[in-house]
Amino acid sequence: MVHRNQEVAKAGYESQEVLQDLRNLYLERILPVEELCKFHKVGNLQLDGASFSSPPMVMLIGPYSAGKTSFVKHLIGKSFPGERVGIEPTTDKFVAIMNSEDEERIVPGNALTVTPNTPFAGLEKFGNGFLTRFEGSQVVGSEILKNLLIVDTPGILTGEKQTVGRSYNYQEVLEWFAERSDMIILMFDVQKIDISDELSAAIKSLPKHYNKVRVVLNKADSVSQQNLVKVYGALLWNLGRVITTPEIVKVYIGSFWDQPLKNADTRNFMENEMSDLMSDLASLPRLGAVHKINDMVKRLRQIRVLVLIEDHLRKKMPMIGKDKKKKEIIRDLPAIFREVVEKHELSPGDFPEIEMFKRFLLQSEISSFPRIAGKKMKKGGRLEDIELALKESMPNMLNRLPGVASTTAEPEWC
Repeated sequence: MVHRNQEVAKAGYESQEVLQDLRNLYLERILPVEELCKFHKVGNLQLDGASFSSPPMVMLIGPYSAGKTSFVKHLIGKSFPGERVGIEPTTDKFVAIMNSEDEERIVPGNALTVTPNTPFAGLEKFGNGFLTRFEGSQVVGSEILKNLLIVDTPGILTGEKQTVGRSYNYQEVLEWFAERSDMIILMFDVQKIDISDELSAAIKSLPKHYNKVRVVLNKADSVSQQNLVKVYGALLWNLGRVITTPEIVKVYIGSFWDQPLKNADTRNFMENEMSDLMSDLASLPRLGAVHKINDMVKRLRQIRVLVLIEDHLRKKMPMIGKDKKKKEIIRDLPAIFREVVEKHELSPGDFPEIEMFKRFLLQSEISSFPRIAGKKMKKGGRLEDIELALKESMPNMLNRLPGVASTTAEPEWC
């Protein structure tokens, strides 16, 4: 475990340097263009510091008493403030387990949403009904938490117990965390592999994130090798009914707690399985940085398109009769988008959604859109900054990440 923690730490430090450079590039070169073309009014939020500085997030989901909290203790190598472990339902809150440099404490949900360098500001939209059931557990002295953030979720109950007394939409909150997670661990007790309707509904609410899901069959040391094979097969069959993807979901088998493995027949196998999961977790700082770079590439492509659209529309505006021309532009917007695609050889997938952009135009003065050759855009220099970031800065940052092969070829996404 110490070796794996060191791997996570090393990958994390190297990735943090790249993400700091990405943040600087965004603030100095990209954000000014976003503000000029009002990128944030076309369905995009301005990035904040936590978008670059927060570590990769791992979310744990599963029925109650599957061993999620014990798994966290095993992973970070110690207890954490507010932990509750037992055979009955214990974790009744969303708990973010994170690093602290000074003291261990519990941070209430409302305070956590305004804490600098944390990714939780967006949770305010769920209101006090949720925020009173959300808290942060800050831990001192765990090397792995310097490079990972772990979210433990309430154990999923069956029947009305799952919803009675809950003043927030569990599945909506789950999807919010899933969107921002780099890995989602779905945990089962080897003795309880049935998937209830409530757990099934939770899993089915995450179809866009199935690629992030890893399954852990926990407490596997408590059954014989023969029974373990049967349980594993049954679990795969159960999962296949819920996770409807062509790929078979990856299942790790082990006993994640502070006791040594006792079953000699399966010890070596489970040690390898548990080691493989730790390796996957060790890769998250690098993969998390890759995801952020990939997201920035998508953003840059969308900014480039918006700049070109606005420049194209401004050129269409006459000196008089602007209101009439604006109505024509809104009416003919699909055809105008095709003009821009053909003129600049752009991908239609990078264009804003038609109806959203029509609403944006209704609220905008088209004649005030920035001209690419104008002074505000530094006579084309601002657009050159976007092109340079796509063709040089993004590939260079990607190549600096540990485990990513260097290449001099221009990436496909440029």
